Amino acid sequence: MSILHAIVLGIVQGLTEFLPISSSGHLEIVPWLFNWNDYDSQATAKAFDTALHLGTLVAVLIYLRRELAAYLRTGLQFAFRRQSSTTVLGKQAWFLVASAIPAGIVGVIFEESITERLGTPNLIAVSLIVFGLLLVWADRRATVAQNSRDVTQLSLRDALVIGTAQVLALNPGTSRSGITITAARLTGYSRDAAARLSFLMSVPIIGGAVVFKLAQLWRDGIPEGLAVPMLVGIVSAGISGWVAMWSMIRLVRTKSFTPYVVYRVAFGAAILLLVATNFR
Repeated sequence: MSILHAIVLGIVQGLTEFLPISSSGHLEIVPWLFNWNDYDSQATAKAFDTALHLGTLVAVLIYLRRELAAYLRTGLQFAFRRQSSTTVLGKQAWFLVASAIPAGIVGVIFEESITERLGTPNLIAVSLIVFGLLLVWADRRATVAQNSRDVTQLSLRDALVIGTAQVLALNPGTSRSGITITAARLTGYSRDAAARLSFLMSVPIIGGAVVFKLAQLWRDGIPEGLAVPMLVGIVSAGISGWVAMWSMIRLVRTKSFTPYVVYRVAFGAAILLLVATNFR
């Protein structure tokens, strides 16, 4: 893999993991568009994918370091029942962990089927359009209903509802952040809170995936010649991931998610046009 490709894919991963536009879909489409053949085996693809997710994990840990430190501290205190005053925040820390369970279970059980059957350009394009329109519908409905709950009001039910929605994100093109924001808005959260919940819920799901993939990488070893591109991918994904979170929070405080939906629909339509004209 060339360093340039590693940089591009790292930036793509970082931006699209946290913006509601689908990281897995873009990571399939970008190499398809430019006819890149960087992976000589499934092991190489999995190793580089691990690096990209490690980069985005580092980004969200840095961006949410204060909130995560509070959740970690109070969550452990709640687990060992040392301080009753931390009960609410301590419980919510475990609610966030619980949100990763549905997608984690489905992802582990159906990993091979997802890899083999999903991720075609046509399916990604349709998913970008359909779930993008679902996001704008949910956002407008929530605005009319004047939904304004914040992150501090997270309940176990909400965490499981939003977490279950993440199962749909196993399909490339859906977008993990997009579907969690959609579910959060329909559950009654403000735009800012929905975005923050999406970021917070990314920690256990991405963290679990990274640990699982690192265990496989430790067992199989880093493919020859991939160490430097992996490092470059981690850095570029981390930097672009932080920028994506920072920019989206600033945007949704004053505007809606509509710009992301417009992009999704336009990009999805462009992919369908390219397929129909046999461009790729």
